[in-house]
Amino acid sequence: MTNDTNITWHDHQVTRKEREAMNGHKGCVIWFTGLSASGKSTIANILDHKLHQLKKHSAVLDGDNVRHSLNAGPGMLIDTHGESFAKRFGLGFSAMDREENIRRIGAVAQIFCQAGIIALTAFISPYRADRDRIRKKFEAGEFIEVFVDTPIEICEQRDPKGLYKKARAGEIKGFTGIDDPYEPPETPELVLNTNKKTAESLAEEVIDYLRIQGVLKTS
Repeated sequence: MTNDTNITWHDHQVTRKEREAMNGHKGCVIWFTGLSASGKSTIANILDHKLHQLKKHSAVLDGDNVRHSLNAGPGMLIDTHGESFAKRFGLGFSAMDREENIRRIGAVAQIFCQAGIIALTAFISPYRADRDRIRKKFEAGEFIEVFVDTPIEICEQRDPKGLYKKARAGEIKGFTGIDDPYEPPETPELVLNTNKKTAESLAEEVIDYLRIQGVLKTS
């Protein structure tokens, strides 16, 4: 990677190992991916609550929430930053904008991980190449890809935001699973089936995995 901006990486006095020792667990990123309405955010939030009850340090990065701030669209930025800024930095849902959306989230999740926090990301993240680029930024075992494998028929039945209905009617273009592809992970660390098990039990499966992998101390 070429550094053409005269910037220098600064190490910090408090090491990651010291932060993890204080937290009582390792830092990592649990990357939930799947179709809209597959159950990603539901499982991530239940998992976050369970980790909090275990006195573990975790944080949820949710797709919709992040697009209200860090990855806001042009319409949300124009009043405060002006049209030129909004067009340049606001993110829509084109393939390139989705790539940038995931790049930014990956960078934030990496900061959390290095601080000894368990970052829970809940994003459709439809493109395999984008997810793989994020994975390569982490050491082995730090990036835990969780495929929330819910059939599109089930997702459409749920459709809590009415997005599938709008996409089928042609009101939304480039909607993942309808007229834009979703590329499932080839070798995820975990596969969760929300049409067969409850979100509560699936969150427990993730906790079991964290214990087996040594992210959470068993004692």
